[in-house]
Amino acid sequence: MSAANHIHQAHDARSGRIAIVGGGLAGSLLALALARQGHGVDVYERRADPRRQDSAAGRSINLGLSKRGMQALQMVGLLEQVLAHAVVMRGRVIHAPDGSTRYQAYGKDDSEVLHSIDRNLLNHLLLDQAEQHPQVKLHFEHRLLRADKAQRELELEAPGGRRISAHPAWVVGADGAFSSMRRELQHGMRADYQQEYLEWGYKELTLAPRADGSSAIELTALHVWPRSHCLFVSHPNQDGSHTLTLFLPFEGEDSFASVRSEADVTALFAKYFPDLLPLLPGLLEQWSRHPTGTLITTRTAPWRFGDWAVLVGDACHAVYPFYGQGMNSAFEDCCTLMNALETAQGDTATAFASYELARRRHTDALAQLSKSNFTELRQKVQSPWFVARKKLDLLLNRVWPRGWLPLYTMIAHTTMPYGDALQRARRQERVLHASGALALAVLGIAAVVLSLTLIGGN
Repeated sequence: MSAANHIHQAHDARSGRIAIVGGGLAGSLLALALARQGHGVDVYERRADPRRQDSAAGRSINLGLSKRGMQALQMVGLLEQVLAHAVVMRGRVIHAPDGSTRYQAYGKDDSEVLHSIDRNLLNHLLLDQAEQHPQVKLHFEHRLLRADKAQRELELEAPGGRRISAHPAWVVGADGAFSSMRRELQHGMRADYQQEYLEWGYKELTLAPRADGSSAIELTALHVWPRSHCLFVSHPNQDGSHTLTLFLPFEGEDSFASVRSEADVTALFAKYFPDLLPLLPGLLEQWSRHPTGTLITTRTAPWRFGDWAVLVGDACHAVYPFYGQGMNSAFEDCCTLMNALETAQGDTATAFASYELARRRHTDALAQLSKSNFTELRQKVQSPWFVARKKLDLLLNRVWPRGWLPLYTMIAHTTMPYGDALQRARRQERVLHASGALALAVLGIAAVVLSLTLIGGN
């Protein structure tokens, strides 16, 4: 890298400090985890400090905190503090087109629940905790320009257009689905990268509490309005409000392209969500003010470069939100990486390799699960067969708790690797089908025997 005098030397590798590119959920949590192990950490975030910004126009899809994410928060000593800001969700309430509702529990008892928390609130809390640690320095409005792998050097643009260079001992890319660090890490390498945009977007709305502060709908549940051409999901907040997310195609009939006027918005809700209309007096104002978001899933390899650079979270495996595991899987990356570093005893090349080996196959499986769950949420949750199948899963789990685990239980309420959970669910499905076939065969044989007996008697 040029030694021109306009580039300020931020720090060098002799300091032993670690750089994290990205100060979102995964970056801020990992900074805290590393600092608690005695490492000096510099976090470089492209955005301005989100704690000083109006979050209304940013991403605010509420997060469903599950076992994997809770494990990571426990690792940094913040689980109880985070849960104090969350709302327990014991199951989901399905809203049919006729206005009727049906409740589906998330698990066999209250030990198998999710916790709804606002994304921005969680990020602010993690940044606060990281900033308070003497080993962590947060650098906002610092955009990564280049990572020189040969020189082990980062070049960043700081506020005012200043260019600075940093020479960290090693660097983590935690800068999201459109990661600059991934681009730099894989430059010149035999790297694979795939991305897929969903042909649906999303828009967020707020369902306010009643005048007395109570929730307009059941608070301790995820609410789902499944329709074949659109989907509404609601996460509860502690103040009695709900964060609503409407998923709608970008193009075609009843899409973001076709809903252009206030009359179109009202007609869409009257057609698909008539029970919500009286609960959203500010619908039209919210619709015009809130942006339409896009959804992307990505897969890539490799996640690392030697002993100097590694990726975590959306930077290496962005997924659709329909299984509620994006944040949980990113936090689980942090746990796995910390465990790998501890096991490797300072050999970062070995740690990075074992981390990627332990995670990549399973996050690829999560991408598959998240995509298929989109269809389940829209089309299957209202099916009597689907409901009966879920009840059978829970019944078998109660009767045989170690031998039979529903797929959702394995994903949300355990830390079993995603790919292993998917394989086990498929084995269980084969057993169930074989048992059903056997039962039908036994009934068929019994019917034949009974018929022959009756014929013989005659």
